[in-house]
Amino acid sequence: MKNIPSHLIPSRLPKRAHYDQETIYSILDEALFCTISFIVDERPFAIPTAFVRYEDKIYIHGSVGSHFIREIEKGIPVCISVMLTDALVVAKSAFSHSVNYRSVTIFSNAEKIEDFETKAAAFEWLTNKIVPNSWSYLRPMKKSEVLKTTALAFPIEEASAKVRSGMPKDEEEDLELPIWSGLIPIPVQRLQAIPDDTSKGIPLPAHLQ
Repeated sequence: MKNIPSHLIPSRLPKRAHYDQETIYSILDEALFCTISFIVDERPFAIPTAFVRYEDKIYIHGSVGSHFIREIEKGIPVCISVMLTDALVVAKSAFSHSVNYRSVTIFSNAEKIEDFETKAAAFEWLTNKIVPNSWSYLRPMKKSEVLKTTALAFPIEEASAKVRSGMPKDEEEDLELPIWSGLIPIPVQRLQAIPDDTSKGIPLPAHLQ
């Protein structure tokens, strides 16, 4: 952990921390949503939002009139957090229960994207992350839609991941108790698409199957 800023080192179970780009990026690329926390007028805010990572930055979007967007586009410090839950860890004691998870914490400042082409590209990256391969299928975006929407980028420079995996870690004296222990997996799963009334006669496109 040499040269790691103190605010990136967990106060509890620091051995679960990871600082390598591969671990951090893999979690960011799998997660669909993050929470952006910041302080305005001495009041804390935490806003969940969709995001996409492209190269070494995270991108989000929002209405140009959004209070949330207008505050953080000023470049104030933010904390961005992401968590993926893989399984509930059921132990023989309630105090030994846990969760298998993968999380990332990023400290950054927003960069407002002013260039139209980069801004439009960010919307394409985000759309294809939420619904893979859908951008080219959809009605092309209008210039007015781009102008009414703000795109913000956050450099991934101060970031850490924290991961818990494996079975329960019961106390030694509890191991022989006749109490079931193990894992309950809780995977995220995309189910069959459901058409609305205007789409019931339209074949399901390949990217949604």
